[in-house]
Amino acid sequence: MRFAPTEIAGVVLVDLDPAADDRGHFARLHCARDFADAGHPFTPLQTSLSHNTAALTLRGMHYQDAPHEEAKLVRVTRGRIFDVAVDLRPDSPTFRRWTGAELSADNGRALLIGPGLAHGFLTLEDQTDVLYQIDRLFEPGHGQGLRWDDPALAIAWPARPRVISGRDATYPDLVVQA
Repeated sequence: MRFAPTEIAGVVLVDLDPAADDRGHFARLHCARDFADAGHPFTPLQTSLSHNTAALTLRGMHYQDAPHEEAKLVRVTRGRIFDVAVDLRPDSPTFRRWTGAELSADNGRALLIGPGLAHGFLTLEDQTDVLYQIDRLFEPGHGQGLRWDDPALAIAWPARPRVISGRDATYPDLVVQA
C-alpha cells in the first residue's frame, strides 16, 4: 500500500501496490502494521457496504458526535464515486475545509478519514458499491450531518445529485451548528 497525505490532516489517500501476473493481481487492502508504520494507525472493528443503484446518488455529509467519533477507510468495490471529507475540528488549521477524491473499482484507491471529519459521496455510475471499514462499533443515536451544498463549505461536486434521502437533503449548514 502507498499512503499519500491530503491537505487535511487525518485524511489520507491509500493506493494499492498489487502483485500482478498472468492470472491478474493480488493486493492487500488493509494491514494494521502497514497503516501504523506509515503513521496512520487504523484497526477496523466493523465493515459495512453501501449499495447505490443510480448514478448521481448523494450520501452525506455524515459524522458521529463526540465522544463517538470514528475513523473509516472507504473503498469502492464496484462503480465510481466522488468522495469528500470535511474538517469539523474547531482547533484544526483546516477547520471547515474539504478534500475530495475519485474512488473507483478500477483505480482501487481508498480514502482514510479520521475522527472529527464529516464524510459523503456522490456516485458517478449506476450500481456502485462502497465498502466502509470503521474503527468503532456503531453507537445508535449519535449520527449527525451537515448540508451537502452548504455555501460556506463550497464543495465542488462534479454534478448535482439526482437521488438524495430526505434526511441528507435537510441537514443544517455547518455555520448553524458551529
